[in-house]
Amino acid sequence: MPLEWIGISVLWTFLYGYIIVASIDFGAGFFSYYSYLTKKEHVVNKIIDRYLSPVWEVTNVFLIFFIVGIVGFFPDTAYYYGTALLIPGGIALILLTIRGSFYAFANYGGRDSKFFLFLYGMTGLFIPAALSTGLTISEGGFIVKNGEKIEFLGGALFRSPYSWTVVFLAIVSILYISASFLTYYANKAGDVPASEQLRKYSLFWSGPTILASVLVFWGLSHHNPIHFEKAWNISWVFICSFLCFLAAVYLIWKRKFLGFSFIAVMMQFAFAFFGYGYSHLPYLLYPYITLQSGLTNSTMGWALVLAFIAGLVLLIPSLVLLMWLFLFNAKYIRNEK
Repeated sequence: MPLEWIGISVLWTFLYGYIIVASIDFGAGFFSYYSYLTKKEHVVNKIIDRYLSPVWEVTNVFLIFFIVGIVGFFPDTAYYYGTALLIPGGIALILLTIRGSFYAFANYGGRDSKFFLFLYGMTGLFIPAALSTGLTISEGGFIVKNGEKIEFLGGALFRSPYSWTVVFLAIVSILYISASFLTYYANKAGDVPASEQLRKYSLFWSGPTILASVLVFWGLSHHNPIHFEKAWNISWVFICSFLCFLAAVYLIWKRKFLGFSFIAVMMQFAFAFFGYGYSHLPYLLYPYITLQSGLTNSTMGWALVLAFIAGLVLLIPSLVLLMWLFLFNAKYIRNEK
């Protein structure tokens, strides 16, 4: 397999991992604040806190791997995206800092503060909205190269219907993914009231998720017909994604096999995400960067591959140990230890 395909496959896998793990985290923050507003914090917040306590510190590891990797494998992305993502990337960094501050001060009264809870809940929505602009910009039409100067068309991005459909999808997806996982987590803990409440959230946000997906395809067909045609040629991938969605919703609705229902949710987004990525290739940024034109030299590329393999050797066992000790440990989930 060519080096550029190995590189983008590894990076896309890390980004998918970040989407799943971060979505659970971001959505949990919003549900924590929403339950406070609706006077139901006593129902769901114990489950949310039990999940977040051991997990929040490792969430951004996937994002860091992706950012370092994309610049290392494809240096031209820093040149083009550096200007375009300065504002949304800066906003996301500030919001991540605020969110990290909440975790740091949670044990000193942060969880009982209305203001901190508000920041905690809202950053869970605004961070994915800000980060999603990177995918929108990659479709072209928002960056113009005049000689050696890169001009970012921020006004065009703000006015683009496609841009807002992507933001809408990012927000509703994190709520759907998070609620689906937390439903399973609460059920495993034997917390029936929390499981029922989170189940309602999951079923509620499933509809907007599919609606947003349809709107994104509609927006893409108008904004980048070339990419839309490539996606249409592998439509079976997105059909599989929809079938996984139906399976997940059915199992959650029936309160059966909730662990398998979340696996179906993960497969739903895996089919859609990797299908989107494959149909986007060979472009990393329409029409300026392709896999071949943006690739670093082979020596640097293979060194990065080895470094990422070494990182995976360290990361995967650590995540397995974390899940074994906390996420899927029945005594921990039930607060017995």
